[in-house]
Amino acid sequence: MLQRADAMEYRLCLTINRLSHIDFCRAVFRLVSRIGDGVIWYSLMLLWPLLYGEPGMRLSLRMAVVGATGLALYKFLKKHLVRERPYITLKGVVAGIPPLDRYSFPSGHTLHAVSFTILICCAMPVMAWWCVPFAVLVAASRVVLGLHYPTDVLAGAGIGAMLSLICLTYWPISGPLPGLS
Repeated sequence: MLQRADAMEYRLCLTINRLSHIDFCRAVFRLVSRIGDGVIWYSLMLLWPLLYGEPGMRLSLRMAVVGATGLALYKFLKKHLVRERPYITLKGVVAGIPPLDRYSFPSGHTLHAVSFTILICCAMPVMAWWCVPFAVLVAASRVVLGLHYPTDVLAGAGIGAMLSLICLTYWPISGPLPGLS
């Protein structure tokens, strides 16, 4: 059964990775992936306090705490689970961009995109129109670019959701930021 699941994931990786052979798709997913490296999230963390004062600062602090926890957790998992990236393991899968580290499980980009999206959308529901599609594109970019298996992305999304929900359980948001209901 595991062999069939591996074979199915291999076929899925190969199929999705073919999008990176289209110049426009490769360029779009490279850009999304690079922005998802942290640039957009760090920029937003700096912006919230400037725009919304103390409530914005609390959102930025939540993002920083969840981000640091996610970083530590995914680095620990990558170090101990040592799953090679698809472009290394699977014939026919091509890396569309150099990876930031060696191993693939779980996807840190997806972990952070999902966790930050949940935190932002709880504080500013109006931002869902932008955050949710961006998080989906970040997750897809990791498979399109041959850097992650779909299960790496699913695990990253699950961990990111879990971390943000734990944060919100113990440090709830009292309501949308002022002027953003």
